[in-house]
Amino acid sequence: MGDMESPDTTAPRQPGIRALVPDKAFVISRKGQLLIAEVALSFICFICFVASTAAAFVTAPLVEFLLAFFLLFAYSSKFNERFKGFHWPLMDFLRCVSASVIFFIISIISVSKYIDVASKAAGVFGFIATIVFALDFYAIFNDLANFLKQGDTTEQPTTEEDSNSDSD
Repeated sequence: MGDMESPDTTAPRQPGIRALVPDKAFVISRKGQLLIAEVALSFICFICFVASTAAAFVTAPLVEFLLAFFLLFAYSSKFNERFKGFHWPLMDFLRCVSASVIFFIISIISVSKYIDVASKAAGVFGFIATIVFALDFYAIFNDLANFLKQGDTTEQPTTEEDSNSDSD
C-alpha cells in the first residue's frame, strides 16, 4: 500500500502524442491566439497560391507557415525556456516584421497582376495575414520596450551621488 501515489499529486505531461498537443493556458493567451492565426492564415495563403496561376509566390507562405508552426510548438511546449541559446523575443520580432512585409508585397502583386480567383483569394488572405503579423510584432515590440525600460531604471545612478562628490 505504500507504493501508491497520493491522489493530490499532479502527474507530469505524458510523453508521446500528448506532448505535441499545445498547453491550454498558452492557447488561450494573446500570443497563442496570434500564433494560431498566423499558422492558419499562412497555410490558407499557401493553398490558395498552389491553386492559382501565381504559383511563384508559394514559397513565402510555406516558409512563414513552418516558422510560425515551429514557434507555436516551441512556446507551447516550453522549449524556449529549456533552450537559452537564442533570444526568442528578438527572433520572433524579426520573423513577424519580415512576414508582414513579405505578405503585404505578395498580396499587392497577386491582387493587381493576376486575374484568377485563387490569386485574388490568396491576396485577400495575405492582407489579413499582414494585419495579424503586424499586430504580433507590435505586441512583441511593446513587451521588449517595457522590458528595456525596467532594466534601464535599475542601472541609472542617482544624481545626488554625482553632485556630492568632491573630486575635481
